[in-house]
Amino acid sequence: MSPATRAPSKKVAPTRSLERELWEAGYDVVVGVDEVGRGSWAGPLMVGAAVLPRDKRVNGVRDSKMLTEADRESIFDRVAGWCDAWAVGGASHQECDELGMAAAQKLAAQRAIQGLGIVPDAAVVDGTWNFVAPHVRHVQMKIKADAYCLAVAAASILAKVTRDRIMREHAEHYPHWHFDTNKGYPCPLHKTALQGYGPSAIHRRSWVFMDNYVPWPGLRTYRPEQPTLF
Repeated sequence: MSPATRAPSKKVAPTRSLERELWEAGYDVVVGVDEVGRGSWAGPLMVGAAVLPRDKRVNGVRDSKMLTEADRESIFDRVAGWCDAWAVGGASHQECDELGMAAAQKLAAQRAIQGLGIVPDAAVVDGTWNFVAPHVRHVQMKIKADAYCLAVAAASILAKVTRDRIMREHAEHYPHWHFDTNKGYPCPLHKTALQGYGPSAIHRRSWVFMDNYVPWPGLRTYRPEQPTLF
């Protein structure tokens, strides 16, 4: 089964094939890009960007969703030190509310690309939506790129660990919502906390959970004028 058709598996390492195709096409600096936090109810949206050396490899790099939190933390420094350049850009919960998720994701991607310190010639991006243009001149879209492309897998780890650390810090200030374990994503404890305590200062108040899980009238919410893509 080819890399393009096989099911994602932790046992199968992501490859450099997409990067090699781009190198051979004349794109010398290729960056892998991935986002994390889009489905969270609280905290920032983060986009990771990673440019890898052509002649070195770190074992154990996988899509961040295939690794445990402990595995991601243990490999983070090795991945960061391996990269020729890397950055994680964020959009705050306020920006997610005020801009809408599509614009917030583009903003986080812009910040990640600008944070690299080098100008990529091409990007490999997970999914079907190009949220990186116009900040990289050529963008290669790939469904499940975080599982199949090594640079995108590295970017996914860098983004996920960075965001998880931020959410664990928030948990110290907002203990009722258990952000240290759920990282702002919905779970029974999170939903129960919303019903009992309402939203914290870092919740995204434009989201529909405000209507479904916060039974208190009069709380400040955001209602963007234009519908977003998500």
